[in-house]
Amino acid sequence: MPDACVFTIFGSTGHLSRTKLLPALYRLDKAGRLPEAMSILGIGRRDWDNSRWRTEVSKWLGERLGNSLEQEAFGRFSKRLHFLSADIGDAGSSAHLRQALDTGPGFPPNHVYYLSLPPSEYKVAADYLALAGLNQEIAGWRRLVVEKPFGYHLEDAQVLDHCLHRNFAEHQIFRIDHYLGKETVQNVFVFRFANLMWEPLWNRNLIDHVQITHGEIAGIEDRAAYYETAGALRDMIQSHLMQMLALVAMEPPASMDAESIRDEKVKVLKSIRPIAKGAVHAHAFRAQYARGRIKDREVPGYLDEKQVDKQSTTETYAALKLYIDNWRWRNVPFYLRTGKRLARNSSLIAIRFKHPPQQLFRETQIQAPPPNWLLMGIQPEQCIRAEVQVREPGIGMRARTTQLDASTCYQAGYQLDAYESLLLDIISGDHSQFLRSDEVEWAWRVVDPIIRAWSVDRAFIHTYPAGSWGPEEADRIFEREDQKWRHSFSVGDAPS
Repeated sequence: MPDACVFTIFGSTGHLSRTKLLPALYRLDKAGRLPEAMSILGIGRRDWDNSRWRTEVSKWLGERLGNSLEQEAFGRFSKRLHFLSADIGDAGSSAHLRQALDTGPGFPPNHVYYLSLPPSEYKVAADYLALAGLNQEIAGWRRLVVEKPFGYHLEDAQVLDHCLHRNFAEHQIFRIDHYLGKETVQNVFVFRFANLMWEPLWNRNLIDHVQITHGEIAGIEDRAAYYETAGALRDMIQSHLMQMLALVAMEPPASMDAESIRDEKVKVLKSIRPIAKGAVHAHAFRAQYARGRIKDREVPGYLDEKQVDKQSTTETYAALKLYIDNWRWRNVPFYLRTGKRLARNSSLIAIRFKHPPQQLFRETQIQAPPPNWLLMGIQPEQCIRAEVQVREPGIGMRARTTQLDASTCYQAGYQLDAYESLLLDIISGDHSQFLRSDEVEWAWRVVDPIIRAWSVDRAFIHTYPAGSWGPEEADRIFEREDQKWRHSFSVGDAPS
């Protein structure tokens, strides 16, 4: 069991806290995974006391968990909950927070500070904590947790990193990417390095290309203020999908410690071929969803959403082609794609192998067999499957595609939520699933040329109807005509 701590949430009444953090902490407590003496302190501007805070948390959990919220379990959980009215914009209140943490009822000496705040307030919050000496590890440890995006472009990310390091050491900072907590994402690591049979295949000699897709049915919902400044490239590709790429492409680490794993991921990001200013058009594509139908329901286009500028060219769809210039992956294209208002929710790593280098079946009904695929589902399917060719029974030489499923294949059902896994890692002090400062910087270096090019090209953006798989024009980034997007696990979905 990890050391007990005070888990302090700044922005505790916000959307992330209500829908992700507090439900995850409740489920962990219910499962007996939290240290017995751990307390949860909510920080917010509202004039609430502990009783009001516990009532509100009960309501939020009820809305989120429904019948799975057990009153007896919540009764135990509520004893951990405390609230302090404070404003990080008021430097004077930092001493009040220090006093509350020092004199709180049975508060442990270790502290987690979770910044469930807009990214623009990270620097303010770090300074606020340091002003009262709450960053100093004199008695117990201190850990600062920040959510993505870590900056809005390379220079901004560097400034943010400098500001955080001014008050906190690197070992105290946890840059959280909830994608890394998903079961299948963690399984990619085990699948690659615990099975010797894949290593001879995992290179440029046998792999044709790699696709990493994250598609969502949902639009921007109530996040227009954020999305107008971010867009799909910053929101998904620079963070989540670049992490998927690093896990697929990395070399085996020397050991399972956090620094060894992150060293290998950084090597991948450093090896990505820079995109020249004049090559952005060939390597990247953007588009924006227009009106369409999803599940027989008319949905508005992006420009019709509330608080969206009617002249906006913010992308809701982004596709990217990258090359990793190292011995293993030289000239193997990695295609990254994300979009909102697509045909279905689908997060998928799809690896296509090359065609067999012979013409054995040229005079049979098989002729050119389809290539093999290795599919790793992130959501909603959490599964690993390989597609192979087998002979059909009967007269003649015919083949069909069949799928070999890993025993982990499942959909729905309870599993450890990504936030539950990552919150446990924070409390335990395990950095393995969190981003290091140089990892963030090198990811920004990859996409920064695209951000700069798109920022000055505001006259036109392609559109695609909601409910589709995006614009056909996005296919222009493929190297060859036989390379097509893979949308799902279905055999019939495999591009020919």
